[in-house]
Amino acid sequence: QRNIRNSITAGLGGALIFLVVVYRQRNRISKEKKRSDELLLNILPEEVAEELKAKGEADAVQIDQATVLFTDFKGFTAMSESLSPKELVRDLNECFSAFDRITEKYGIEKIKTIGDSYMAAGGLPTPNSTHAADVVRAALEMRDFIAAGKSKKLSAGHPYFEVRIGVHTGPVVAGIVGVKKFQYDIWGDTVNTASRMESSGEAGKVNVSSTTYALVKDRFACSHRGKISAKGKGEVDMYFVEPM
Repeated sequence: QRNIRNSITAGLGGALIFLVVVYRQRNRISKEKKRSDELLLNILPEEVAEELKAKGEADAVQIDQATVLFTDFKGFTAMSESLSPKELVRDLNECFSAFDRITEKYGIEKIKTIGDSYMAAGGLPTPNSTHAADVVRAALEMRDFIAAGKSKKLSAGHPYFEVRIGVHTGPVVAGIVGVKKFQYDIWGDTVNTASRMESSGEAGKVNVSSTTYALVKDRFACSHRGKISAKGKGEVDMYFVEPM
């Protein structure tokens, strides 16, 4: 009987150890999956991330109307020569982190940063009817953030950023590119035109196309600049959105 009890005790002990090991492994796998999901959501829109997890891929889609925003810092090259690498990256990170918070506030999707340029879009991946107004509000808030930073830098005698912002509305194709490093991106003439709105603008101004203007003119005061030459586009109507 003693041998039987010992065998039972040993068996129960072994089973308990096995269960503990299995529990710990499952717990570790669960934590790793959660961490992986969080990383995926940091680089992809939630809807796209869910599709990717479910299917192993995400289909490219045509979006009939989205509003695309570009920002660029005036005099960035000259300023970068007067700052240390650490100072330059710190200042850029401060600006882009603020832009991230603003885009999240207005339900806009950050697409990417390219050097000192920031790109975002409204109305995707899920289409909505407020994308143009949402993006313009975000653009105005970005401009105000940079203006406030400029004032502080001037007072302290430090170099400062000035920002040009361009906005255009139209159709885009959206999808994921990359294998090891996923990138949610958009393509189409709308993207090119939004970039031209930025480069044809002025520091401290939000420059919008006639297409965007038609969608927001009842919500924002805008001044018609007339027909302005834009690279690759010829003479096009542009509007500055006035401060709210």
